[in-house]
Amino acid sequence: MSHFRRLEDMHVEGKTVLVRVDFNVPVQEGVISDDTRLRAALPSLDWLRERGARVVLLSHFGRPKGHRIADMSLAPVAPALAGLLGEPVAFADDCIGAVAQKAVAALSPGAVLLLENTRFHSGEATNDVDFATQLAALGDIFVNDAFSCTHRAHASTEKLARLLPSCAGLALARELDHLDQALGHPRHPVLAVVGGAKVSTKIDLLKNLVSRVDILCVGGGMANTFLHAMGKPVGASLCEADLADTARQIMDNAAAASCTLLLPVDVVVAQKFAAHAPHRTCGLDEVAEAEMILDAGPHSVAALNKAIDGAQTVIWNGPLGAFELEPFDAATVAAARHCAHRTKTAGLVSVAGGGDTVAALNAAGVAADFSFVSTAGGAFLEWMEGKSLPGLEALKS
Repeated sequence: MSHFRRLEDMHVEGKTVLVRVDFNVPVQEGVISDDTRLRAALPSLDWLRERGARVVLLSHFGRPKGHRIADMSLAPVAPALAGLLGEPVAFADDCIGAVAQKAVAALSPGAVLLLENTRFHSGEATNDVDFATQLAALGDIFVNDAFSCTHRAHASTEKLARLLPSCAGLALARELDHLDQALGHPRHPVLAVVGGAKVSTKIDLLKNLVSRVDILCVGGGMANTFLHAMGKPVGASLCEADLADTARQIMDNAAAASCTLLLPVDVVVAQKFAAHAPHRTCGLDEVAEAEMILDAGPHSVAALNKAIDGAQTVIWNGPLGAFELEPFDAATVAAARHCAHRTKTAGLVSVAGGGDTVAALNAAGVAADFSFVSTAGGAFLEWMEGKSLPGLEALKS
């Protein structure tokens, strides 16, 4: 996306650079259990340090809602980041005021400082200009390297970007480039796979996609609502019957936009929502009143895999069944592995995102084989919905 300013275009030598990262990492008993988000920041930090910039890191952690809460301090992150960088990382007990100012002033070229949780101040979540101005006073340049936070108009993502010369960091730029390749300027045909539990959480997403992709596959619990809208029995399955009209409207919109809609043609059902519950595969007209649809059947997977074979681009958000319970992960795992195989062997562009999606791809052992897997969650979903992301808008040239 060329209309976003990029880190490579900035002159950072001798400058103090404020970098918005997402270090909202899982911590158990003071130990970080997953450092993926720390590792994602390393390319930008190395780039800045090699050029003699003084690097000041901004992040939130948890939801303290403007209060100082000890368990939500970023202090444990500093030594973990230092271990990854191979260099010391200083820590300041606040992100504004005299404490932060003193810590920034002590930095030498190439050094890194992590400031305390921005959400300890209420001005962060309210996008307060006074709070953002205090942050801006600490540096010369602002770099946003946290796509996962760009859907929120917060002081350290949106307002700060308008107060200093600003750009996208290397991780953010890489994410934007892949998203643009998937939906902005994709190679057609484009297939979108959308799963998950409820239609109600993805109405905007479905409405946006039917006008932008060539094939839309709906799976997971949300497919039950579509099947119900078509007059198919869904038994005791999760189903939002009150959204049947919405489902029919989405089907009509897809037809009007010449978007092929893929729904299950066979299903795996059980009477208990539990791992290894007794189950059977049946046709859409054969679901009994006491049965729950917990996965797509083999014929449905075959149809999806055929669509993957014909696609040039695949965008994936959400599982096709109750993937957290074996064997109801079978459809998700089979289709994900097929998509990964086509990516490796046929040049398919495959972009996936969303918490459940990442977990499902990791469970299938194929996350590394997709073209790109976003861990951004809400920001990824809002991007797929076609919504404007405040943190990105502030970075536009």
